[in-house]
Amino acid sequence: MIFLASQSPRRAELLRQIGVQFEVRIADVDESQHVGESAADYVCRVAGDKARLVSAQLAGEGIDAAVLAADTTIALDNRIIGKPRDRADCCRILRQLSGREHTVLSAVALAQSGRLDYLLSHNRVWFRRLDDREIESYCATAEPMDKAGAYAIQGKAAVFIERLEGSYSAVMGLPLCETATLLGNAGIEIF
Repeated sequence: MIFLASQSPRRAELLRQIGVQFEVRIADVDESQHVGESAADYVCRVAGDKARLVSAQLAGEGIDAAVLAADTTIALDNRIIGKPRDRADCCRILRQLSGREHTVLSAVALAQSGRLDYLLSHNRVWFRRLDDREIESYCATAEPMDKAGAYAIQGKAAVFIERLEGSYSAVMGLPLCETATLLGNAGIEIF
């Protein structure tokens, strides 16, 4: 069994999908972007910080176990697009993404026995052009409010996506190929 440093139901669902047994531990880390930090560096740092924090908490309890953490962010024109602050911000973000390509970066980190390893999944997503009515309607739902980029690929926003180049699970929030690689390298079985 491993520990998942995330309270995301999507990440839990994806881990269950590949047969990993886990216990959830919440990792409360500072997710502010550092000055000059690239989106790729940001997402790797945050995933690593989450894994290290929970690993240190467990060590304080006398538990030496693998801790898996992940972080996903969206970049548009080399700028991080975070979670919407409110409905108006949600609409603003989706208007920016409308008819354009953006990048989804998803990092997964594994802390075990004082070691930290991580992998990064780089994905490209193309939105079709959205009209104001559908943007307003989607932002009126609760779905986009806690999501980077103000959308959930596995939800209603699936109808916005013309094309995806990369990993569907990474855009959901946990790159399964990279996760399986990290777990396998650490001797943790899946399935």
